[in-house]
Amino acid sequence: MHPVLPFTIAALLFGIGVYGVLVRRNAVLLLMAVELMLNAVNLVFVTADATIRAAVPRAGQSFTLFVIVLAAAEIGVGLALILQLYRLSRTVVVDDLPLGETRTDQGTRSDEGVDGTGSGGTEVAR
Repeated sequence: MHPVLPFTIAALLFGIGVYGVLVRRNAVLLLMAVELMLNAVNLVFVTADATIRAAVPRAGQSFTLFVIVLAAAEIGVGLALILQLYRLSRTVVVDDLPLGETRTDQGTRSDEGVDGTGSGGTEVAR
C-alpha cells in the first residue's frame, strides 16, 4: 500500500479540525474539532506503523490505542465542563463567557460586611 493517500486524508482531517477550533464559537463543536485532530493523528500512527517497520513492532497501534483512551477521557471531562457551564450561564457560546468575574453566593461584594453596611460587620454606636 502506498502511504500517500492515508497521509493526505490525515492532513485534510487535521486541517478541518484546526479550522473548526479557530472558527467555531460553540463549545461542543470545539470538542468535535479536537476529536477530528486526534483521529487524524491516529490515522498517521497506523499508516506509519503499516508502512515503516521500526525496531518496535506495532508501536503505532499502541500509540493509537493510547490516544483513543485519552480522547475518551477528554470528551467525558469536556462534556461535564460544558454542562456545568450551561447550568451557570445558560449558553455554550465560548465568546460570551465571562472569564474574569467571580460570583458569590449572596451576591454581595467582598468589601461589604455580613450585614451589608460596608464596614466589615462592625457598627459604630451613636
